[in-house]
Amino acid sequence: MSGLFAQVAPTTPAGNPGAGVSGNLGPLKLPNVEYHYLLPFLILVGSAVLLLMLSSLFRNQWRRGLYAGWTVVTGLAAMGWTWHLWGQVVGHDHAGKPGPVSAVAGSIAVDGFSLLITITICTSLVLAALVAESYLPGEHLDGPEFYVLAMLSASGGVLMGEANDLIVVFLGLEILSLALYVMTAFHRRRAQSGEAGMKYFILGAFSSAFFLYGVALVYGATGSTSLPAIADFLSKNVLSSDGVLLAGMAFLLIGLGFKVAAVPFQWWTPDVYQGAPTPATGFMAGVAKAAAFAALFRIFLSAFPTQSENWRPLVWVIAALTLVVGAVLAVVQTDVKRMLAYSSINHAGYVLLGLQAATATGAIASNGLAGASFYLLAYTFMVAGSFAVVTVVAGRGDGRHGIEAYRGLATERPALALGFTILLVSQAGIPFTVGFVAKFNVISAVLSHGRAPDYILGVIAMLAAAISASFYLRIILAMYTRPDEHGADASEHAGEGAAATLVRTRPITVPVTTGLVIVGCVVFTLVFGIYPGPMIHFAEKATLLF
Repeated sequence: MSGLFAQVAPTTPAGNPGAGVSGNLGPLKLPNVEYHYLLPFLILVGSAVLLLMLSSLFRNQWRRGLYAGWTVVTGLAAMGWTWHLWGQVVGHDHAGKPGPVSAVAGSIAVDGFSLLITITICTSLVLAALVAESYLPGEHLDGPEFYVLAMLSASGGVLMGEANDLIVVFLGLEILSLALYVMTAFHRRRAQSGEAGMKYFILGAFSSAFFLYGVALVYGATGSTSLPAIADFLSKNVLSSDGVLLAGMAFLLIGLGFKVAAVPFQWWTPDVYQGAPTPATGFMAGVAKAAAFAALFRIFLSAFPTQSENWRPLVWVIAALTLVVGAVLAVVQTDVKRMLAYSSINHAGYVLLGLQAATATGAIASNGLAGASFYLLAYTFMVAGSFAVVTVVAGRGDGRHGIEAYRGLATERPALALGFTILLVSQAGIPFTVGFVAKFNVISAVLSHGRAPDYILGVIAMLAAAISASFYLRIILAMYTRPDEHGADASEHAGEGAAATLVRTRPITVPVTTGLVIVGCVVFTLVFGIYPGPMIHFAEKATLLF
């Protein structure tokens, strides 16, 4: 390593002891910025800044729904340009199309995987904006701030998905996280929201510090933060002592493991999910997971493929613990938001199966990455639809999240109960839903390795699916059970505090925009569960040239 630093350290020319560094390095050369490849990111950032500026100048001239409409149009515009780029870089043939490319001096990767992640994040942004459109005015929180934060957070996630350099990953991580911290504490009249935001901020700061320290250690071991350069260095050099590199990889895994809520870095998840405004929870669950898993896959599969024998056992352990802990702890929850929080931990374990499978070669690796990508897209719709239902049931005050609040929902709102049932059975992995296809893909990919540890991991995943079905069925059973059959009354409560979990005393109304989200997510869940071919092909094509 000292020899490496000796090659890059500046020297002072003989006879000119006062010469500075610039005398050897020459004039500063700025990279060429290919703005059209960065346009989805720029659309999100530019639209957020423009909305904040215009709303501050013309505060009293914005009607209800315009902020949400602006955000939806922004998400669709970014998605539309991403689809245009898809035709350029993924539709690779021999007719002059460029295929996957890098931009900004190789720090940005524009390929099928990054474009799929961008589409996933923009989808989550659009769905969250539609749910927030009816939620925020009811809580007297209407204004541009929530939507500006959501667009900025989404832009950070997009940057993480495109990052081809560890420094760019860190920048995207901070843009994503800082906005999410504020969104978590956005409901300023609820003490739980402020407490959740503070917990998320403090623990998130620790995870960012771990990640940044990992970047420093990897740079010290390899001399670069560029993912292709790191991979090239490790493929051509054998380190006499790899302790610094191993520590760096471990710290990177810890930093990103926090964001995906993998065990043992998941302790923030239940409290934050429970305390955050419910639309923010649904947005956070989709965007943070998609972005962090994109960075995790990009870093470990692009930069450290030659070190897979060192980090695969750790990923195996984390995946197994995440599957088991998420499923088991969800069973004992009585608050639906906490239950879905532990469910999200369980889902992270299934995506980690894709990372485990992607460390193989050939078709097995491709199946693992494609399966994980498909899972992230499917999970975005399942979790967005689920938290949209939770938002409706919670009502004004966002406080009724106990399981008793769902008792008798099928009698009062049969269509809403049916939609929630479909979303829950999809998360449980019941056939003819997109959740079943997603779980089947990642489990079959990891079993394709044909090695005993991977068989064990596959069995653990199937057992975790069986356990997780029990807590999904608890909610479904409550919805299709009349309150008087269990002697429920207005004083019955579950979870933390009677005020937060009282049985409903007012009828449930489903706002139009929230209803559209629920219907759209249910349709996606059923259509691509019964006919998954197009989505599977989409994910496979996105990861073919990763």
